[in-house]
Amino acid sequence: MTRLILFAFFIGITAIQAQEKKYNVLFIIADDLTTTAVSAYGNPIPKTPNIDKLASQSVKYTRAYSQYPVCGPSRASMMFGYYPNASTTYGYVSGRENMGPQRKSWSQLFKDHGYYAARVSKIFHMGIPIDIETGSNGEDDAASWTERFNSQAPEWKSEGDAELVQNNPYGNKPRKGGNVMTIVRAEGGDSIQSDGKTAEKASSLIREHKNEPFFLAVGFVRPHVPFVAPKEYFKSYPYREMILPPQVANDWDDIPQRGINYVNSVNAQMTEEQEKKAIAGYYASVSFMDAQVGKVLKTLEEEGLEDNTIVIFTSDHGFHLNEHRYWMKVSLHEESVRVPLIIKVPGKKPAVSNSFVELLDLYPTVANLVGLEYSKDLQGKDIGKTLDNPDFEVRDMVFSVTQGGESFLIRNKDWAYIQYDEDAGAGMELYNMKIDSQQFNNLAYNPLYANVVTEMQKALKLKLKDVRNNDLGIDYTKK
Repeated sequence: MTRLILFAFFIGITAIQAQEKKYNVLFIIADDLTTTAVSAYGNPIPKTPNIDKLASQSVKYTRAYSQYPVCGPSRASMMFGYYPNASTTYGYVSGRENMGPQRKSWSQLFKDHGYYAARVSKIFHMGIPIDIETGSNGEDDAASWTERFNSQAPEWKSEGDAELVQNNPYGNKPRKGGNVMTIVRAEGGDSIQSDGKTAEKASSLIREHKNEPFFLAVGFVRPHVPFVAPKEYFKSYPYREMILPPQVANDWDDIPQRGINYVNSVNAQMTEEQEKKAIAGYYASVSFMDAQVGKVLKTLEEEGLEDNTIVIFTSDHGFHLNEHRYWMKVSLHEESVRVPLIIKVPGKKPAVSNSFVELLDLYPTVANLVGLEYSKDLQGKDIGKTLDNPDFEVRDMVFSVTQGGESFLIRNKDWAYIQYDEDAGAGMELYNMKIDSQQFNNLAYNPLYANVVTEMQKALKLKLKDVRNNDLGIDYTKK
């Protein structure tokens, strides 16, 4: 009898200890961060030591893709686990409008299972810079959080040396708000800027809630325009030394009009000097953001939580840095849709995974890692096997959309196929990614590749049918 009591006692202690060791989740997302601006992904020029260190301790994914290369629909897809074409969420919204109150977002799932769930700054959509200037919640989803915190800052109005590096239609004004490439070499330290405030608040929350399970989502707004960072971060990037990406003559001749990016060096009337300054400003913003990532990770380490916390780092989509003379996002070319993705799980060995994965895979993957049941209707896939076996292939292709869900990307190992409209009436692009990774030679109209186009169109048709086959109650025949 005594032995049974002791056994039950020790079983109870073990259960309590297991509960105490429940994984926390630290989810860090940058805004508009392209893989080509992270040195862990192969570019030695950007200085990203903190992200690089995390990558060296984690599984780094080389083929991770956003489902929509614009902030609002990308984040809605990632947080709710449905493709944009399933929920018809294409705008600057949270996604809750189409999901309804009964469907749980990723963070809401954790909150409803007893986790302290908080966000600091931008996780769902916020307008940059306006919602940062006003300290607004933006298009956030209140049901997803126990608490939420904003990081108000002056953005492009910061004190310091400012310069507008696109000419049209703003004339010679040195500063301009909104979605334009204004560079500000800001006076003062990190804590004046939004990302500095975000790092401070996130660190404070880690210390405050270290003794309870938490899901902490930390949204950094850089390197989203305007390129604002304390002036010290610009020292590593003298603009004259910036290397512009290679260009080819008549590059746009074989690209459909719908495929020409909405911001480019031609319509922005940018000189070569301005192009180099824009790249330097972007890199400085990345380095500033990286330093803030380091502060949050250092706090996690100082509080002894590294062995008990899953850490994810990613971005909502990429960003063009003058490839094809394009800037910003929106396009379905690699620089715009591919994202850095780094996942660190206690006890898992560092590795590199070349499997195709999508941002909406994060929801089911992390839920499974901590043992939470979630809706089986989610359209993401659990990529957990890659954490033990980086050679495991989750997908044979990825799917992204843009332009109101009417332009499509199917990307597999060999090919990138872009189609404008479901009937391809506005054009197509096809690139051999093994020999043309920079996507200069559109083969879609070359008769030698007609069979490839046919196969990719079949794959797209099947994917759209599968994506729309859900129980969201949406009439997809309506436009």
